[in-house]
Amino acid sequence: MTLEISSLLDLSHTLAGSYLAGFRFPWEALDGIKDLILSLGPTLSPEEYEQTAPGVWVHKTAKIAPTAYLGAPCIIGPETEVRHCAFIRGSALVGAGCVVGNSVELKNVILFDSVQTPHYNYVGDSILGYKSHMGAGSITSNVKSDKTLVVVRNSGDKLETGRKKFGAILGDYVEVGCNSVLNPGTIIGRTASVYPLSSVRGTVPPDSIFKGPGQIVHRG
Repeated sequence: MTLEISSLLDLSHTLAGSYLAGFRFPWEALDGIKDLILSLGPTLSPEEYEQTAPGVWVHKTAKIAPTAYLGAPCIIGPETEVRHCAFIRGSALVGAGCVVGNSVELKNVILFDSVQTPHYNYVGDSILGYKSHMGAGSITSNVKSDKTLVVVRNSGDKLETGRKKFGAILGDYVEVGCNSVLNPGTIIGRTASVYPLSSVRGTVPPDSIFKGPGQIVHRG
C-alpha cells in the first residue's frame, strides 16, 4: 500500500493543504500542527471568522454548543457543528461542514472538510481525510502500551516514525465502525471501511473492507 500523502488525501479540502504538501508521509506533519494554526489564524478574514479567545478562531456560520470547550489553538471551519460537552484540547484544525459530537475529544489533529466524529470519539495525533467518518465510540489510540516509538507496518515493511505519539491517518471517505480501536500508527486507505468492534493495526488498503486481523477483502 502506498502511504504518501498524495495517495491518501485530497489537499483541496483543508486549510492545511499547502502545509501538508511539504511532506511525503502524513505523520511527518503532526509536529507542526500547533504552529500551523497559530500562523493561519491571524490571516483569516475577520468578516468570516471570530476570534473568541486568544488562539481560537471560529467561523461565524459554525454552531458551538454552550457546553463545548475550545482549547487554544484551534480553528473551527464554516458550517461545522461542535456539540454538547465536546472537548477540543487544542492544536485542532477542524474544516468546513464537520461534526464534532457529544463527549468527543480532539487533540493535535487535522480534520478535513465534512469529517464526522459524532459520538464519544477520541482522536489524537491524527489526520482524518475528506468525508471520513468515525462510528460511535471508535477511537484512535496514540501511545503504545510499552511507550516505545510508533512503527508503521505495511505489507511486511516497518517504517520508523520517530514519534512516541501517533494515532491514525484516515484517507478520504473512510468509514470506521462503532467501538473500533485504531492502534498507534494505523493508516487506512481511501474509501476503505472497518467493521464495528475491530482492533486495527498497521495498514488497510484503499477500496477494501477490514473484517478482522488477516481478514481484509477488496471491494467488488
